[in-house]
Amino acid sequence: MSAAIIVAAVVGGGILLIVRRMFPRKKAVELLRYPADMMRGKTVIVTGANSGIGKAAAGELLKLQARVIMACRDQQMAEEAAQDIKKQAGPEHGEVVIKHLDLASLQSVRSFCEEILKEEQQVDVLINNAGIYQCPYTKTEEGFEMQLGVNHLGHFLLTHLLLDLLKRSSPSRVVVVSSKLYKYGSINFDDLNSERSYNKAFCYSQSKLANLLFTHQLARRLEEEGVTGVTVNALTPGIVRTRLGRHIHIPFLAKPLFYLASLFFFKSPLEGAQTPLYLACSPDVEGVAGKCFANCEEEELMPKATDDQAAKRLWDLSETMVGIKTQ
Repeated sequence: MSAAIIVAAVVGGGILLIVRRMFPRKKAVELLRYPADMMRGKTVIVTGANSGIGKAAAGELLKLQARVIMACRDQQMAEEAAQDIKKQAGPEHGEVVIKHLDLASLQSVRSFCEEILKEEQQVDVLINNAGIYQCPYTKTEEGFEMQLGVNHLGHFLLTHLLLDLLKRSSPSRVVVVSSKLYKYGSINFDDLNSERSYNKAFCYSQSKLANLLFTHQLARRLEEEGVTGVTVNALTPGIVRTRLGRHIHIPFLAKPLFYLASLFFFKSPLEGAQTPLYLACSPDVEGVAGKCFANCEEEELMPKATDDQAAKRLWDLSETMVGIKTQ
């Protein structure tokens, strides 16, 4: 047996062991069924809708006759995804609109929102789905660490700029896609932008914890304002076969083993999209706010994800970073 095969077996076995420990065998996911015209007359914005969970969610919403705005950075991929989901949706489906949105550029976020406010009379659901995972150290256009900038700050500004329209469209919903990997993170207020040191795994977990703290704080602010027509909830989709892990290096010889493991342990994009769809569509969560869901059930979070002091501090700092001020 060659040394290469032995190395591949060892590495592959190690990967399988890690995956099994971090992500137990996927829970069987029931594909939810809704009335065929449930979202007719509703407009839904999905960020990162050109692939993975976002594309699957956009496709299902289209089948439910929603007007789906695919907010994507890569316009060619978005066009291809739009054609694909329209084919799968059948003859009776909603409308697809493609808009450019680069969450690594706050100017792009502002331009996107200006277009939406100019062209749309209502937005019923905003699904903050787009994300980047464990990328090498890079910065956004404004100089923020990329994972924090895309996963948290871009969506923070996006939601803020669309919030008045969401209020006018009430009842409306904001859906925030987080990750169970928030458990391994904390908010490093002393070096939030990772200028002193960078650990890509920690920074991803930090950004996903930020998603949960943002959800918690926004829900609290809306409640204090007496706004009952806009709800915000988060979710952790589990580990899903998407392009999110494209920055992770897997040894060439171990890739077949990893692929087999993904079929066994990981959810498909459609399975991963069930909880975002549930929070976007289901009457079961009407009026529910400030919660986190997994597999369409409320999930108990670690105390650090609902820490009022940390949530307010992060909110205030995020306002400064993106250049806005709320009451």
